[in-house]
Amino acid sequence: MERGWAGLGTDWDEHLLVALEAAKEGANVLAHFAGKIETGDVDRKRAFDYVTQADVQSERAIISVIQSNFPDHSIFAEESEKEEGAYRWIIDPLDGTTNFVHGYPVYAISIALEHKGEIVVGVVLDPTRSEYYYAVRGGGAYCNGRRISVSRIADPSLGLLTTGFPFRAKEHIDLYLRCFKKLFLTFSDVRRAGAVALDFAQLASGHCEGFWEIGLSPWDIAAGSLLIREAGGRITDFGGGDRYIWTGNVVASNGIFHETILETVRGIFAGTIDA
Repeated sequence: MERGWAGLGTDWDEHLLVALEAAKEGANVLAHFAGKIETGDVDRKRAFDYVTQADVQSERAIISVIQSNFPDHSIFAEESEKEEGAYRWIIDPLDGTTNFVHGYPVYAISIALEHKGEIVVGVVLDPTRSEYYYAVRGGGAYCNGRRISVSRIADPSLGLLTTGFPFRAKEHIDLYLRCFKKLFLTFSDVRRAGAVALDFAQLASGHCEGFWEIGLSPWDIAAGSLLIREAGGRITDFGGGDRYIWTGNVVASNGIFHETILETVRGIFAGTIDA
């Protein structure tokens, strides 16, 4: 992305441009490591959750770009400490680490700017396709300069859902499978690709109609949530509220199917996890 890029005509264009540049730098790091990760390069953060040097160095590159432009802004990133501030960048330097380790070409970089508790800029980069998804509060959602919007499919038998397995919360697998079964029987089909940020980008682009998952982290959700809202979709926690970034329990949709998905997950998970 060049400095001459025209922007979206919003107050957040400068921040968006920096986020796009930061994502590009992170992608350059990932390209260096792609196909070269060995078993000894993988560290375990917790059971079934991993980090590689690709994650760490991509995050450093992203933060370097942001801090060189906005040195007074705070950072909340997957491999770094949480900081507080009126302006806070929420960063996932490699969403889909397990895919990346195995050479499975579904992973992304996710960068969001939070201002006084609200996400105002969101960028999701798919490095394998060179697709930049981005949104600014009140400015719409885009992919590589083309405006995107959610699907208007209204027949559940034609609706495609995406999800993620609760690999960080495997104690909930039985409830998850009950939820999966009910939604699978209601909708056309379900996909699980392994990179939440890309699931959100695909939903915002109209390529699927709904999503649900439990136990996500803020950096998984922040940027993609703005894409969905600016593309005309809806995203909530399991209680139907707006705490999804912090509870990690998410229902997202084109809006048409939202209550159907929400009613299912809320009924099955009620009393077992926070909304």
